Amino acid sequence: MRFIIQILTNTLALFVADYLLQNFIFEGDILTLVIAGLILGLINFFVKPILKLVSAPLILLSLGLFTLVINMGLLWLLEYLIPELTINGFFTYFWATLIIAAINIVVGTKTRKKKD
Repeated sequence: MRFIIQILTNTLALFVADYLLQNFIFEGDILTLVIAGLILGLINFFVKPILKLVSAPLILLSLGLFTLVINMGLLWLLEYLIPELTINGFFTYFWATLIIAAINIVVGTKTRKKKD
């Protein structure tokens, strides 16, 4: 159930980034957007932990800011895998990464079960 929520959250985050950012261009339909959310979830589940482990010294030296670079790279990988997605410019990657992270944090805190 949590993975389905994560897919829908990624789909929403990609939609919001497309709406807010001029150089973040998604030209597909809603099904393609959901598939992009699924692929982003799979990338975050399988690739991100490996990259964070390998780059742990850089993450520590930058006080965690290097994770932003990792997330921008994962977004680039998503753009490579989804032909309907086009992201132009460094700052578009930067802001899209922040938007996606913010939406994931907000939805994640709202859906997380309380442990009593």
